[in-house]
Amino acid sequence: MKIRLFTLVLSSLILAACSKAPPVPSSECDKVVAHAKKVLGAQAPSNSEMTQQCKAATDEARGCVMQADKPMKILKCDL
Repeated sequence: MKIRLFTLVLSSLILAACSKAPPVPSSECDKVVAHAKKVLGAQAPSNSEMTQQCKAATDEARGCVMQADKPMKILKCDL
């Protein structure tokens, strides 16, 4: 019983660690905006609006956007 509980807890910790996006500095905003435009397609805001949001965001939020592969995942990022 203790082994199962330990395995469950360890698995949860590993999954949580793997899901965290690496931080991206504001100097990479051009790459972040390009990636977001690719993912969002026609739904993407203007470049200037996205660049402004990118520069105001945290390194973690920019990393979250870079890992997103679907529009709904970008919406979950804390921009």
